Amino acid sequence: MTAFGSQSMALPLKRVIMRLPDRVMAGAEPDIWHYGPQFNPQKASQQHSVFADLVARSGAEITWIRDGNDGLADSIFTHDPSLVTNKGAILLRMGKRLREEEPELHHETYRQMDVPILGRIEAPGTVEGGDCVWVDDKTLAVGRGVRTNQTGIEQLAAILEPLGVTVLGFDLPLWHGEDACLHLMSIISPLAEKLALVHMPLLPAAFYQLLKERGIRLVAAPEDEFAASNGLNLNVLPTSPYEIIAVAGFEGTKAAMEAAGCKVSTFEADALCIACEGGPTCLTRPVWRQ
Repeated sequence: MTAFGSQSMALPLKRVIMRLPDRVMAGAEPDIWHYGPQFNPQKASQQHSVFADLVARSGAEITWIRDGNDGLADSIFTHDPSLVTNKGAILLRMGKRLREEEPELHHETYRQMDVPILGRIEAPGTVEGGDCVWVDDKTLAVGRGVRTNQTGIEQLAAILEPLGVTVLGFDLPLWHGEDACLHLMSIISPLAEKLALVHMPLLPAAFYQLLKERGIRLVAAPEDEFAASNGLNLNVLPTSPYEIIAVAGFEGTKAAMEAAGCKVSTFEADALCIACEGGPTCLTRPVWRQ
C-alpha cells in the first residue's frame, strides 16, 4: 500500500508531486498567463531543475506528472489542483479558468500512485490548494478570494467533516486585481508546527487572532521585500521543521527565518517564480509528510 497523508505543512516531506516545465511552458504567452517580463522558459527550466535537486536532496521522493506539450503552463505549480489528507486526495476546482484541466492530471497521477480519491470540488465551487493552510491536523484555514469561493469552501468542509477536520474560511483582499494571484499562502508560510512566516499587512485579522490563540509564533517578513517580489519572498517550502527552501535574493526574509532557528537553502528563481507568481511551495504537492 502506498504511503500517503499530509495534514501538516511542515513535518518531514517524504513524497511529493511535481511537473517538469520544459515542454508545458515552452510556448507560454506571458500576456495570456499573467507572467512578468522576467519570464524565460529556458531559464525557468534550468531554475526548476536546481529546485528539484534541492527537494530530492532533502530525502523526498518525487513523483512526476506525465510530461507533454498540452500547453498547461501553470500545471508546474502542482500545489493548487489537489489536497492530500490522511484518508486520500481531494481533487479541487481551479478559480483560474486556464487551469481548469489540471485536476484531471492529478487524478491520473494519484491513480498511478494508488492514492484513493476522497472527493472533489464541483462547479460552481472553486478551491485552490494555495488557499489551504493546515493550522494543525484537525484545522484547515481556507482563504476566500478570487481563486476560492464560499461554495467551494462549503464543499471542502463537507468532505473533511467525517475526518474530524474543521474548515475555517477567511476573507482575502483583492490586492492587485482579479488576474493576479493572491492566495492565503501568499501571506503565510509555515516553517514548523508552531512557527510561520507572514506578511502582516495582508493577514486577515481573524486569522491572525486564531494563530495567536493556537500559540503559533509569527515571523514578519520585510514589507519591502514582499513588494519587490510580488509576495514570492514569503513563499517558502519546509522539507522538515526549520529546514526551508526559498527563492534567492531576499536577504532580509532569509535572515528573519534564520533568526527564528531555520536553516535556509535558496535557488535563483527570477524567470520561474518571480515571473510566474508561484514559489517553492506552489511547485510541489505534498503527498506524504511524517
